[in-house]
Amino acid sequence: MSEVCDFYDALAPLYHLVYEDWERSISEQSKTLDALIRATELRRTRSVLDVACGIGTQSLALASVGYDVTGSDLSAVAIQRARREAGQRQLCISFSVADMRRAYEHYGRSFDLVMCADNAVPHLLSDDEIFKALQALFECTSHGGLCVISVRDYDAVRATGVRLVPHGVHVENGMRYVVMQVWDWRGELYDLHLYITTDRGSTCETQVMRSTYYAVSTDTLIQLMTRAGFSQVRRIDGAFFQPIVLGLRV
Repeated sequence: MSEVCDFYDALAPLYHLVYEDWERSISEQSKTLDALIRATELRRTRSVLDVACGIGTQSLALASVGYDVTGSDLSAVAIQRARREAGQRQLCISFSVADMRRAYEHYGRSFDLVMCADNAVPHLLSDDEIFKALQALFECTSHGGLCVISVRDYDAVRATGVRLVPHGVHVENGMRYVVMQVWDWRGELYDLHLYITTDRGSTCETQVMRSTYYAVSTDTLIQLMTRAGFSQVRRIDGAFFQPIVLGLRV
């Protein structure tokens, strides 16, 4: 997973540019995730583990509305920024560097809610690797607790050739940033190239960050979550900016 670490280490200082408005996204996700949890839980959720927290988008969102959040990520640079963002907001969140496939080995405890958002699971490039992660997430989920995973709807976007995904234009501190993704498909996998162009007026510079994803379907995720031990596994649309696959540990 060194390629994934390199990708997010490089992206961490600019990750917020992938969102139209990152601060607004945190605020909106605090409401949507809280509503989702309240609508689906078997008992009151308090403790949350975010196993692919990145720079903290979902962790910050849930901590801001009162959840006891623990976050981890492969990228040490992303974790450094997440800690800084939490401190600036006076939020108490425990962050550490960990591989989601070894989450239970890392924490050795369970949580009311285990979350893996923002299409992180498809960085695992096979069903076997995803299953290993889901087994670890199952062990980290308390009896009566929830596991929530959000992924892109690959059934809707799957194609051959190259796909362009624009992220718009941002202006910060007098500089203009143009952000876009290009996908090169290789069967069930695709190589993602994330371009961030910084226009300083007198000079212009483009950074390119690259990673590979597995275009796993939500049907496959449901099957793998069920095999890992989760019950009542289902897809939920319209509750979040990506489809959610949700399962219970009973």
